Amino acid sequence: MTPVLLDTGVIVALLDRSEQRHEECKAAVLGLKSPLVTCEAAIAESCYLLRGATGAAEAVVENVEKGIFQIPFSLPRSAAAVRRVLRRYRNRQIDFADACLICLAEELRSGEILTLDSDFEIYRWDRKRPFRLLIPVMRT
Repeated sequence: MTPVLLDTGVIVALLDRSEQRHEECKAAVLGLKSPLVTCEAAIAESCYLLRGATGAAEAVVENVEKGIFQIPFSLPRSAAAVRRVLRRYRNRQIDFADACLICLAEELRSGEILTLDSDFEIYRWDRKRPFRLLIPVMRT
């Protein structure tokens, strides 16, 4: 079964019911049978962004503990690849978690992603392959 990448914004929206896209993210996740994979950087960002919501950071870690959010990514193994991605997208001011997710897509051979970040419409994995955004990006 092909894994689905999980980005910070979706984790936050899942665990904070006051988030505008909470229900949409919840429905997207419930509609999947594939494993949800992410990186420690996205977990750290999520915990930071949820620090004001009582118990939310603990819920993020609990989802990791239970294997709901899987973390197959290893920075020591992938550091050179992450550095190349950071360099390739430096003009877009790519953040570290996004670079790790791009490398994870390459490792797992999967470009399916749950994200609210429109940058993933521009980012490519395997240098040329577009991501398949499973949640439509909102236009303002």
